[in-house]
Amino acid sequence: MAVLFLEYPKCSTCRKARVWLEQHGVAFEARHIVEQNPTADELRAWHALSGLPIRRFFNTSGMLYRQRNIKALLDDGLDDEGCYNLLAEDGMLVKRPVVVGPDFVLLGFREAEWESALLG
Repeated sequence: MAVLFLEYPKCSTCRKARVWLEQHGVAFEARHIVEQNPTADELRAWHALSGLPIRRFFNTSGMLYRQRNIKALLDDGLDDEGCYNLLAEDGMLVKRPVVVGPDFVLLGFREAEWESALLG
């Protein structure tokens, strides 16, 4: 079964992650995170599956994150539903790459974490 791989093709980390998937023979369905940004429902499900704090889903190093002062919204106590809706507005707000498997979600590219989840 193929995992879902959400990427921004111009992102060097996403390109590196894609090469890693290909080199390790991991079947994946690629999805452009901006052209087909995640929906609030998808983000809600992935958040539950991940076991991670919702803040980890934000691309904190992105220009849009800084321009819109998202940190202040989060610090002011934006609830999970508000976060899902905000993240669903623009794929550039979402931490990338994202890999969604049947029982896991990976955010960002950490090779050891990917090996454990995808090859172990």
